[in-house]
Amino acid sequence: MSGVAKITVDAEEGEVRLDRWFRRHFPHVTHGRLEKMLRKGEIRVDGARAQAATRILPGQVVRVPPLPEAPPPEPAPPAVDETDADFIRSCVIYKDRDVIALNKPPGLASQGGPGITRHLGLFEEALKFERTQTPRLVHRLDRDTSGVIVLARTAPAAAALSKAFHSRAARKLYWAAVAGEPKPRRGTIRYGLVKAPGARGDKMLCVLPDLVESTPGAKRAVSDYAVIESAAGRASWVALRPVTGRTHQLRAHMAEIGCPVVGDGKYGGNAQTNEGAGWGAQLGGEISRKLHLHARRLEIPHPSEDRRLVIEAPMPEHMRRTWGVFGWREQDAPDDPWEG
Repeated sequence: MSGVAKITVDAEEGEVRLDRWFRRHFPHVTHGRLEKMLRKGEIRVDGARAQAATRILPGQVVRVPPLPEAPPPEPAPPAVDETDADFIRSCVIYKDRDVIALNKPPGLASQGGPGITRHLGLFEEALKFERTQTPRLVHRLDRDTSGVIVLARTAPAAAALSKAFHSRAARKLYWAAVAGEPKPRRGTIRYGLVKAPGARGDKMLCVLPDLVESTPGAKRAVSDYAVIESAAGRASWVALRPVTGRTHQLRAHMAEIGCPVVGDGKYGGNAQTNEGAGWGAQLGGEISRKLHLHARRLEIPHPSEDRRLVIEAPMPEHMRRTWGVFGWREQDAPDDPWEG
């Protein structure tokens, strides 16, 4: 901007701090440069000197001195092509004015990272539907874990949903096929978790509960499990309920008790069952080598309505095939595997 400008505050901007208004209109100007112009009186509101914290109102006039040219805009991210847009929209299992829920397929990462070129964040643009605002993820699932994942469609919804996850007001239920049969058939796992030294991909190590506080970097972790069906001790269908939400918590916990999640190459390679039968995470035969861990159900307070959302996601194809091999039927699952 080469000359002095006088800008009237728009009615839609409401009451706002001058520094925030300035950042909105001239994001390329640093805060230090803004403070310098304010000290010299080059920026004025209705002809009067102002400070960064001055509240400006619709209809007031802000005097803006000559500013450096803004850098050229960054190239817009590539648009989601129709094939990818159709794919991600086909994953939608719930939608209202505040929330979108997907049944995330296995193999799709929630967000980008080293070596990850395809992730859910790339497709969020295709989930705007009739809105102009892009929805935002409020939690994550591991790349190879399938099931319910939630996006917020507005900033207030994002804040409310994030608070629900952090306060543990959200209730999560996972289904898994695990090697062997956990003993007892219901229980709570309380091993802490700490990132393995030099580990790539955030592999976690279990720590005895009474050593968590004295182990640098370790965090408390609690998981409930319940066996729904078993196949002659070779494999079991278990319900899992993470009380805490640590990285790879369910996978590391099940491997630690000798019953790794089927298909878990990271945690299950050398695990054995409680009886020492030697079942690893890959069962062979007709059983897929993919991870058999699925976020089956999420219950969470609705961000703007006085009710709880209950969202369920069908299992992916490779898990349905495994259920068929062992003769397990989804309709036989109890609503609450920990009751009775």
